[in-house]
Amino acid sequence: MNSAPFAPRGDKHDLEEGAAFAPKFDADGLIPAVALDAATREPLMLAYMNAESLRLTLEKGEAVYWSRSRREIWHKGATSGHVQKVREIRTDCDQDALVLYVEQIGAGACHTGRSGCFYRRIDPAGALEFAEGGRRFDPAEVYGHGT
Repeated sequence: MNSAPFAPRGDKHDLEEGAAFAPKFDADGLIPAVALDAATREPLMLAYMNAESLRLTLEKGEAVYWSRSRREIWHKGATSGHVQKVREIRTDCDQDALVLYVEQIGAGACHTGRSGCFYRRIDPAGALEFAEGGRRFDPAEVYGHGT
C-alpha cells in the first residue's frame, strides 16, 4: 500500500475506467467503507473514512476509520487488539464507496463482543432475530465498559 495523494476527480469515463484513485467524499468529508472478512466474505462492519483515515489505512495496511460519534480518527483494534489487516480495498464505479477485505485479528469486529456487527436478520414481518451465536468476548473486559 502507499501514501500517494488521491487523484483529482475527472470525468465519468476516467472515474469508471481509469487507473487513478479519486475517492468522492460526501458533504461531511466522509466515504462509507464496508469491511468484509477476506476469507469468508462475511460482512463484519460498516464504518466511514475521511481523507486522513483512508490515507492512514493505505499507509499502515490496517483499517483506520473516522468515528462519527467521537469525531476522531479510529484505528480499529487500537484499544481491543482486534485489528483489521487490510488484504484488498475496492471502490465502486463512481468511487464514492469502499469495500475492505480484511483479516480480522482477535475475537471479533463488533464492540458488542460479536464477530461482526451484522449479527441479526430482519424477518419478513420486520422483527429482528439473531443470525449467529453469542458474544466472542466480553466488551466490559476489553473496553472497560458495556456496549
